[in-house]
Amino acid sequence: MSEFRLGDRVPNFILPTVTGEQLLLESHQEIHEKSWHLIVFFQGSWSPECVRFLKQIEDHLSDFSKEHVTVMAIAAEKAAVLKRMADKEKFTFPLLADEFLSINEAFGVYTQHREVSNEGIRSFGEPACFLINHEGELLYQQKQTGPFGRACAADLLKAIRHLKSQQQTKGSAS
Repeated sequence: MSEFRLGDRVPNFILPTVTGEQLLLESHQEIHEKSWHLIVFFQGSWSPECVRFLKQIEDHLSDFSKEHVTVMAIAAEKAAVLKRMADKEKFTFPLLADEFLSINEAFGVYTQHREVSNEGIRSFGEPACFLINHEGELLYQQKQTGPFGRACAADLLKAIRHLKSQQQTKGSAS
């Protein structure tokens, strides 16, 4: 399991989206060159807590945009399963399928393996959030060992605004 420190560059990755495209983090950063990026890991479409959290993110998407922050969410599920959830909930930010947990592992997201009676073993990542700047450097991280206790969308926005004000203060002091 990877452990990042603030200021570390996060690993580049490529994952399928629910729209059938491949999202390469590095390319996404180039397209949104002046933006920060919030990478949200969630358990899966089957978790009511995670779906509620993603709805909060969607409800605050314009606020994230005003702060020049893009949002993407990652779960260890097939893209087709995530697409059904995205269509039902009308999510407009990229949802990415990390079916084999490789990106969850690369980011050090806690992983659970639970026996589900009709499915065998289900493996999934616990909720986590990583905020990176336009250069891919880690500014904020929060990793959970279960579905409860994560920051709400409004708290994430407060953290982003705080980090931006610190950056401006640091920039004006130089």
